[in-house]
Amino acid sequence: MTLDRRALVARTLAIGAWAAARPALGQTPPPAGPRGTPPGLPQPVETIDLWPGGAPGLPQDRPGGRLIETVNERSTDSLVNDRAVLGVTRPRLAVFRPDRPNGAAVMITPGGGYRWVVVDKEGYEIGRWLAARGFTAFVLFYRLPGDGWASGADTPLADAQRAMRLIRHRARDYAIDPERVAAMGFSAGGHVCADLAARFAVPIYTPRDAADALSARPHSAAPIYPVVSMDPAIAHPGSRQLLLGDYPSLAAQVAHSPDRCVPADAPPHFLCHAEDDDVVPVENTVRLRAALKARGIPLEMHLFANGGHGFGLRRAMGKPAAAWPDLWRAWAATVGLA
Repeated sequence: MTLDRRALVARTLAIGAWAAARPALGQTPPPAGPRGTPPGLPQPVETIDLWPGGAPGLPQDRPGGRLIETVNERSTDSLVNDRAVLGVTRPRLAVFRPDRPNGAAVMITPGGGYRWVVVDKEGYEIGRWLAARGFTAFVLFYRLPGDGWASGADTPLADAQRAMRLIRHRARDYAIDPERVAAMGFSAGGHVCADLAARFAVPIYTPRDAADALSARPHSAAPIYPVVSMDPAIAHPGSRQLLLGDYPSLAAQVAHSPDRCVPADAPPHFLCHAEDDDVVPVENTVRLRAALKARGIPLEMHLFANGGHGFGLRRAMGKPAAAWPDLWRAWAATVGLA
């Protein structure tokens, strides 16, 4: 029995190493940036391109010339990365595999005000935290709606739907339960997360392959200090403008406000926001909670006195908002994710 068990462990490790290397072949590398990374922080080496043959609706004639993906390093501290990727042309998932998978996965949509997608603060740092606790984490680098894609304001949602389906399609490769794939997003990425949780069943793109026959509904959703409403009274102006343009119709504002689109079968939600957020008003989360409650959707909400905007993990340290990851994890257990 002991020899059989050792053989099984060895075989499992070998398969895991092969599976870890195989998907990286032929895939677009994860965003890296113009300088190196601090020692001791694992960086993803495995990615999954979302769209075989390229993303649909590539802008051909756009003001400013051809769309080129660029990674900017905004940190002046050599021990801390703060990267942002602009002009995403090949949307993809960067994968963080846990040493001991718990069978659950989380798709992360970082923020950036729909101007860029942050890499570290709401992406890789969250991915490492989740992987250290057994979750397989997938950081989504989605296309930006202001870059001229044919799908316009639906472009980030198209990528989120496709990514959720691909994760489920590849569940065996990652030893995850396809029914236990959650979504988590931050700021504008919180809008992507909430939009996915509200409009997972809305046809946004033409199916490409067998993955598109699967559901895009996340097991649960955690929009963190999210952009939600396109109501100009509480909307984040930059996200609203880049998503909908300068003079959006009322119909467009409603369609892209997840609080106005909650379906009866929306997934459970974990909500958190800081009361002193001076970028995305806390009313965004309050309105989403009210809409979910009206539909009878299970939820948990935490409002923190201090935290500001964009606290993620690192910037929450020493503030009441630092409790949010453990609160999310405890809640995830109650809805069958953890």
